[in-house]
Amino acid sequence: MENVGKTVRSVGTARAIFLGVSSLIFAASAAATLIWCASMDAMGGTPMPGGWTLSTLWAPMCGQTWLDAAVSFAGMWNVMMVAMMLPSLAPVLWRYLDGAAGGSGARAGALTALAGAGYFFVWLVAGLLVFAAGAQLAALAVAAPALAHTAPAAAGIVVAIAGVLQFTAWKGRWIACCAAMPSCTHARFDARAAWRHGARLGRHCVCCCGNLMAALLVAGVMDRPAMALVAAAITAERLIPARGKVARGVGLVAVLVGVVMVVRAVAA
Repeated sequence: MENVGKTVRSVGTARAIFLGVSSLIFAASAAATLIWCASMDAMGGTPMPGGWTLSTLWAPMCGQTWLDAAVSFAGMWNVMMVAMMLPSLAPVLWRYLDGAAGGSGARAGALTALAGAGYFFVWLVAGLLVFAAGAQLAALAVAAPALAHTAPAAAGIVVAIAGVLQFTAWKGRWIACCAAMPSCTHARFDARAAWRHGARLGRHCVCCCGNLMAALLVAGVMDRPAMALVAAAITAERLIPARGKVARGVGLVAVLVGVVMVVRAVAA
């Protein structure tokens, strides 16, 4: 009984430490994201045909090379991803930590951190692809004013499509897959296995919430309310037991928002 009590206390202490560290990382990343958004707002942007503004995010600033711009974007993107994804990722990482060494031990903590690094590395790669695509589209919008004029309506269509995808069997399969991922069934707990576990979680996450991230990108990646809403939607559809109903509710809201965006763009 004494050993059982010690184990329970050890796991409880490890859980408290894990939650404390996770909370600090979330708070730091959220604060850094808000500072980043404020700095981008202060820089303004380029007014474009159709009544929208092209952010300086998609081109090198004065004195920067394209490589500098890509690295800067990737860094800011991953900080934002930590703030947005950590609430839904933390329970998964705790399951991994608990499986690695009963929720205790420095080695288990290091492996869990490595799994988290593997997860966010996938989002880093996704961010670089997003920057490359965004830079190309920005250059195209500058070169073709007539095309730029359609951008607000096109953004509304993307948001509506993202909402429609929430109702599909494709989305349901990915949500179900994400729900199954927390149950850790690793035969080995080593650095390679931890990294692969995190990378697999990252790939599943990108596929599962890629439609919602696309909606955020076209609505305004620096739009703080939109960012908070998308983060809340992603967390809710992962953690709430009635995740199918949550996904469909999020989809309905996205479709309505997309339609409103299109109507406003056409009426402008």
